Amino acid sequence: MAITNPEIDELLEKTEQNPFLLCSVASKRACDINNMLRGQHLRVTAIQDFDDITTVVAGEDPISTAMEEIDDDTLGFVKDEFDEAIKGANIQVQQNQ
Repeated sequence: MAITNPEIDELLEKTEQNPFLLCSVASKRACDINNMLRGQHLRVTAIQDFDDITTVVAGEDPISTAMEEIDDDTLGFVKDEFDEAIKGANIQVQQNQ
């Protein structure tokens, strides 16, 4: 599978040419989308026999949705918070060595 639309180069421009950042932002959003859909699915099945929400979103890939949101500038990140999270992760790795 290849990302063709939006193009990977356009997505990298929006994430400081950092593939790790692009993957982190997109995967976090995809997890949020999955959790939201799972919650809706559970609520719907609790009150009715037919689950039309799953039917509506069938075929939608959460990663593709996240990448489109990055491309549309509806999904972004706060650089300072990202930098702090990376510093904290690096310190934790160094302490475990």
